[in-house]
This record gives sequence, structure tokens and C-alpha cells, in this order.
Amino acid sequence: MQLCFLVPPCYDNKQPAERSAGCTRIVYPMINIYELTAAAVVRDMGGHEVEYHDFVFEHKSIDDFKAFLQADSSEAYLIWAVNLSIDSDLQALADIRACHKDTPVIFMGPGATYFTQKCLIDKNVYVVRGEPEMTLLQLVDTLASGGDVAEIQGLSYLCDGKVKHNPARPLIKDLDALPFPARDLLGDYEYHNSKLKTGPYTTLFTSRNCPFKCIYCVPSSLTFAREIEYKRDHDDHKPPIGFRSAGSVENEVAQLAAQGYKAIGFMDDNFIWNETRTREMCDIMRRYGMVWGCQARVDAITEPIAKMLSESGCRYVDLGIESFDDRILEYVNKGITTADIYRAVELLKKYGVPVKLNVLIGSSPYETRQTVLHTLHEAKKLDVDQVMFNIVSPFPATKFYKICKENGWLKDGEYRPSDVQRESTLNLPNISAEEMEQLLFRNNLSYFLSPRFVWKQLKRFSSWSEFVASAKALKMKLFH
Repeated sequence: MQLCFLVPPCYDNKQPAERSAGCTRIVYPMINIYELTAAAVVRDMGGHEVEYHDFVFEHKSIDDFKAFLQADSSEAYLIWAVNLSIDSDLQALADIRACHKDTPVIFMGPGATYFTQKCLIDKNVYVVRGEPEMTLLQLVDTLASGGDVAEIQGLSYLCDGKVKHNPARPLIKDLDALPFPARDLLGDYEYHNSKLKTGPYTTLFTSRNCPFKCIYCVPSSLTFAREIEYKRDHDDHKPPIGFRSAGSVENEVAQLAAQGYKAIGFMDDNFIWNETRTREMCDIMRRYGMVWGCQARVDAITEPIAKMLSESGCRYVDLGIESFDDRILEYVNKGITTADIYRAVELLKKYGVPVKLNVLIGSSPYETRQTVLHTLHEAKKLDVDQVMFNIVSPFPATKFYKICKENGWLKDGEYRPSDVQRESTLNLPNISAEEMEQLLFRNNLSYFLSPRFVWKQLKRFSSWSEFVASAKALKMKLFH
């Protein structure tokens, strides 16, 4: 079967949604490793022909998209939809239908998993809910053979004009059994990560999900899709963690090195679990001469781990600190204190590992203008490499959404997708949506345009092209 994975152009006159993390609009293009893994599964395990067309990355217009559809003869179209993209993707679906009335269209991702019914406009549209790979493979095989989709777990579709939700599919137990992402489908696409400042760059995952209980958290678009689906049938409990073996990770890194990649961003919700696994991963990266970065909790940073990171080419650690107010940290079930933050940053700086702090504005009714300004002050005082300020979004399937709903904090009375780097949808008891947006913008200007930040970043670039890519990302972040 001839399949076409699509990233449609943006129809809403805004910056396009970023589909990998899934909660912002694009600052710099990111490789959607989750979609490429699904593409590899149907191609390498199912034997189907696969194409990939990213109209956003190629800066193609809606008219370009329509012209492509008119000339194309694919037997199915596939779209990874996130919440911010869902309305735009449905307009793209209308254009697909204008050219291909009966061609199957398959949606995956958190947007489709949550807004399932909105996607199912006719009997030839299918929603692959939650973790997509095995459901997608079975669906494509079934469509190719003309079989019945009624027994495919994890699938939603229209049957006799009514929405049919097949039972959920169990999570994949053996992640090593998945093929490596089909990065070859990207062709000449070139990606940059402003934190790594070298390339060619790609992303990679070694685990899925996170066991911690932060009330607001949706770390990636795949995690979001998995959690929405899993919590429905498991009394609101989070999905279990899935790990790849060190051998599987090394095989993929070896392949990437042979293909000329120089930098890797690990997309794990939480990369650092313990010293043993961290040492295995660090040894792999050192053997293949990769520079890399990851996300981690501050309470996972020990002195041996900081030393390992330093010696293995780690160029950034993203630490989700959220606030420098202990009462807020306790409210959101972060499981850390401000003392843990200071200790982790001190250890990483001691060994020369660049640190990025992720701050979340508005995650607690205790948030005030003063707590936000205090957090900015403390973040600046620590003199780390980067600080990212976001505004919390009350994502469905999180405890925070339920709290906001029950307390009437949702500005529009119900959840709506928002760009966490720019917009607030909450009016909290001690701070309004407008105040949070103003503080976010001012914090970004104060931090990213400071001479200290600019000079620190300039010293780390390895090429002019990497500097240009980072400058564009900063402009996008601050002014679009």
C-alpha cells in the first residue's frame, strides 16, 4: 500500500504548531521522532511504500498543498496531530477530501486521541489512539487486504454513521522490537538545536513515559497520547515506563554516526534514572564521539552523574524546576525543593555541563507577581546557560485540568489548546491570564537580551550557520 505521511501547512495564520513536544508553536524545527518511528514500522515491518512531506519545514503554502494533493496518487494519508494543530489539520482534511473523496486518512497523536470525534468526518477517516505503532501497522495491513477493522485495538472510526471506539491496545512491552525511526524519509532536511550548536543533529529516545506525579505535566506529544488513552481504562493512573536496552540504543547511535550525525537530543521524558544506566548511555555517546543533551530531574543529579555527563560530550541538561517557591513546588507534586535545584545546578556547573532551567508560570493558586519575579531573580543569580519561561496549560488527562475546572479558573470555561510560550488560558486567584502573559514576555526580554546571556551563547557556536539558526529561533521566540 502506498502511504503518504503529511505535515500540512498551517491554516490559521499563526506560527505552525510544533508536533514533537506538542505544546508550543515552532521556535525552531524539531524532528518528529514519534511519527518517523510509526513510518518505519509500516514500511520495515509491513512492507508498505512510504513517503513523507513536510509542508511547514519546506515553507510551502496552502495552494502548494492543494496542488500536491491534486497530482498525488497515494492510497492513504497519515497525519500526526497535536492539540495546537487539530483545527488546522481538519481544514487540511477538507482539502484532501476535495481531491480524494474515498482515500483513507489516518490521524495519530494527542490531538486525535483527545479530539477523536472531531476528526471522524466520514467512514474513511480513522483515528489511531494512544501509542500508535502496532495499531497503525494492523490498520494499514487490514486496509490493504480489504479486511474488517472492527477487531483492531486502539482504533476509532465511523460505523453506520456512529463513532466506534475499539478497545484500547496494550502498550508495547519490547521497545527494542521497534525499527529505528525512518530518518531517511527526511531527505535533505537539515535540523538545528540551538542548545547543541553543532550538527548534523537528530533526536532519539531510550525510554517512554515518566513515573513522577507532577499535576500539570505532559512532557511530549507521544507521552500525551499514551496518557490520554491509558488513563481512560486505568482509573486515571499513568502508563508504566518502557525502556530500550543499552544494546539497542548503541546500535542506533552507531548507525547515526555512520550516517554522519554529530549531535543527538534525547527526547526521553526523564533521561537520568540512576548511575548504572546513565553510565551505559554516557559510555555509548563517548565511544561514538557524539555531543548530546537530555532532560532530567534535579534530584537525579549526583556528583558521579555530573562527572559522567561532562566526560561524555553532554552539552545541555534541561532541568524542569518550574519555580523557586517551595510552597508551589509542593502543591504541584514536583517532589523537589529549591535546595535540590541549587544543589543540582552547582554540581553540573562544577563539571562544566551547560544547564537549561525550565520555569513554569501559573502552575499553582499560590502563584503571584512576586513569586514569578522571585523565580526570575533566582534563575538569573544562578548564571546558567539558558532559562525557558512557559505558562502552564491545563492539559486534559492531567490532575491540574480537573483542579482548574472545579475551581472555575479556565478563562473560557473549558480547555482550549494554547501556546505555552506565549499565552495563558487561566485566571488564577492571585494572578490573571493577562498578568502572566506580560510577565512571560518581560522575563524573556530581560533574560534573552541581557549582555551576559548573549556573550555566553556567542562563545559556544561552532559555525556561522549554527549561529544564524539560533538567532532565528530567538527572534521567533520573542517576537512571533
